[in-house]
Amino acid sequence: MPFKLGVLLIHGMGNQERGFAAPMIEELKGRVRKQGGDDRQIAFQEVWWAPVLADKEETLLRRLSDGNDLEWMELRRFVMHSLADAIAYQDTNRGPPSPDQINVYRQVHNRIGEAVKTLRERIRAGMDASAPEVPLVVIAHSLGCHMISNYIWDVRDSDDAKKKPAANAFEGFETLAGIVMFGCNIPLFTLAYTNLEPIRFPTPNLKAYFPKGTPAKDIAEAAQWLNLYDPDDVLGYPLRTLDPKFAQAVTRDVAVDAGPVLRSWNPLSHTEYWTDNDVTKPTAQLIHRILKLL
Repeated sequence: MPFKLGVLLIHGMGNQERGFAAPMIEELKGRVRKQGGDDRQIAFQEVWWAPVLADKEETLLRRLSDGNDLEWMELRRFVMHSLADAIAYQDTNRGPPSPDQINVYRQVHNRIGEAVKTLRERIRAGMDASAPEVPLVVIAHSLGCHMISNYIWDVRDSDDAKKKPAANAFEGFETLAGIVMFGCNIPLFTLAYTNLEPIRFPTPNLKAYFPKGTPAKDIAEAAQWLNLYDPDDVLGYPLRTLDPKFAQAVTRDVAVDAGPVLRSWNPLSHTEYWTDNDVTKPTAQLIHRILKLL
């Protein structure tokens, strides 16, 4: 059965393992089936960028703790694998590569690019070369929201991208039909800017990637950018109040209660979004609304 929709999932800060998205994917598939959709028509692909920093962070923590009487090691490990990710993720070298410095920004973006390319190859396997590209949905958590936003900007919305566009509409995120973010900390990174400019959503030519004759009104209603945040999560924030441009691009900010009782009322809720019903239910609904039009 051919795929009709691609879904890209990217994790946030922390030492994530390969397969981090598997529990959410299975839950989303089940929810799509319950709504009458065929989950076999959806190609899921995770972006696992943790290896870019995981070993270096563990090595650094060992060096700092060796021979030193450091307390709260589990908390320090959380800080090392969480906040250090955000600190390291910056485009530190715009010139020729330096032998004593790694560009984490570019390495993470290489991981994203490879995942998007793999997803497209899976979708188009056995498909006629003249067939149009399929719509894409992005699901992002935490720092992954900032990363995927930056990546889309770089490959689609930046001046460089306009001079040298992506190889195809799918990898250039021109088919982006839905975004779900949760535990998003994009607002924390806006302090470095005076002019806030979100990625374009929805894309202006999105109708071209839906079956001919699909009403523009139906596409507009299905294509949504949802931002889910737990008010107890100190690393997750709303987006629409950032700026009028964000208010126009983001469909809804939704306050949720992520995690079980012992975690949902405190900052630990930041790690509990992935399989929480408050997250998977609206995410599956968004996916199903798009899939019904294809």
